[in-house]
Amino acid sequence: MDVYISVDMEGIAGIATIDQVARGGHGYPRAQELMTAEANAAIAGAFEAGADSVTVNDSHGTMDNFLQDALDDRARLITGSPKAQCMAHGIGERHAVALFVGYHAPGGCPGVLAHSFSSLFAWLKLNGEYVSEAEVNALLAAEHGVPVGLVTGDDEICGLAERRLPGVVTARVKRAEGVTAADSLHPRRARELVAAAAAEAVRKAGSLRPAPIPDRLVLTGGFQTAAAAELAAGVPGAYRVDETSVTCEVPDPGTLIGLIGVWYATSALSARSRLPLLGAR
Repeated sequence: MDVYISVDMEGIAGIATIDQVARGGHGYPRAQELMTAEANAAIAGAFEAGADSVTVNDSHGTMDNFLQDALDDRARLITGSPKAQCMAHGIGERHAVALFVGYHAPGGCPGVLAHSFSSLFAWLKLNGEYVSEAEVNALLAAEHGVPVGLVTGDDEICGLAERRLPGVVTARVKRAEGVTAADSLHPRRARELVAAAAAEAVRKAGSLRPAPIPDRLVLTGGFQTAAAAELAAGVPGAYRVDETSVTCEVPDPGTLIGLIGVWYATSALSARSRLPLLGAR
């Protein structure tokens, strides 16, 4: 049995502040250790439950966060960016189940460090509902026939996953106390919880079904500036809803991931172009 694990950072136990998840922050090196150790817990749980192989995708920021020498050497690691399928890169029909570790709530909703793919977006909505990275990645997994068996993170993302991904196992490693505040399990206790949850998810993989893919996929992005929205509306098929919102319908989950990537790139370009103006003030 082949198992796929996508690991983000914001939903890891003990992590709550921007300083921890941003490269260069004084808390970032320790956050790398916490992320690597919690990934190892999921890997161990997967193998304990009968996995023959495990592929781990580094899914945070620049996607090169793991302390690779400390990662369980039984797993293969997908690292670096950009990647065509982003946080779900490398997932395929050979995988029996996908596990999402260290995930967080979507932008526009409560949760520790809540956002959707980038802080360059105020929020993303799919078919009118705020959408999390877990849900978007679950749709891409479903396109390959792969169910999502596990989501770990704070209480907000776990509750959302339970409502929107039927049958998913969750592991609440912390409780959201604010955007940058959490009531967290001790990291060792969190790893025990994640390992047990991963094992449960892998054992029940055969009874899980991929997330249902809606007949229509309409993505709406809330951008931080009108300039960013203007650039995003240049994508064929996209149009502005208001000054800072753009919407676009796509045919499939793979194109959905691609659109999010393009909107991220145009937003980053817009932000960089504004820096000289901001510096002149």
